[in-house]
Amino acid sequence: MSESVLKHALSTAGIMIGFTVVGTLLLAYTFFTTREPIAQSEAEARMALFRQILPESLHDNDLLLDTAKIAAGGELHNREATLAYRARLDGRPSAIILETVAPDGYSGDIKLLVAISADGTISGVRVLSHKETPGLGDYIDIGHSDWIKKNFDGQSLAKTPEDAWKVKKDGGSFDYMAGATITPRAVVKAVHGVLKYYAAHRDELFAPPAKEESHE
Repeated sequence: MSESVLKHALSTAGIMIGFTVVGTLLLAYTFFTTREPIAQSEAEARMALFRQILPESLHDNDLLLDTAKIAAGGELHNREATLAYRARLDGRPSAIILETVAPDGYSGDIKLLVAISADGTISGVRVLSHKETPGLGDYIDIGHSDWIKKNFDGQSLAKTPEDAWKVKKDGGSFDYMAGATITPRAVVKAVHGVLKYYAAHRDELFAPPAKEESHE
């Protein structure tokens, strides 16, 4: 290789390395300057959703900071680990917000957010995501219908017997849209399941985090 060719190759390599370094620095700068605003925006969006299902009068703590981790799977059928958001008034448990999945929707998973008062009464339910048929199964979404409010606000295990947690077509208490039974059937089953989960794990969910042992 001639000296001129070598110099050209080294020059080209230097330019490429320079662009790589500058590009990396720009990416790092963008990440660090936008990370906080993005996190803040996500927190505000989550709190706006929480306010739809849990009155602010039910808590005086920061819901985003008072959480308990719930492992994936189990009775709530979540595909990944989730957080339970714990509401408190004067330090006492007042409500909890849980995520659950109805795995048997017509077109797959229906992801739900459920707020439950300390006494086991549902404060509100919202669909976080679904793939149900537009115009038919999507009436479970608050943006299309108030079905989810009419059927679940104020519900509890005490109010509705075990065998009534079905759509009316199956002999239960819950409304459904004609021609779209699978979707509401899945949602009713999932909401019933999260109420039973809360009843079985209430003390565990509100338990303070375990203190680390001292090794002094």
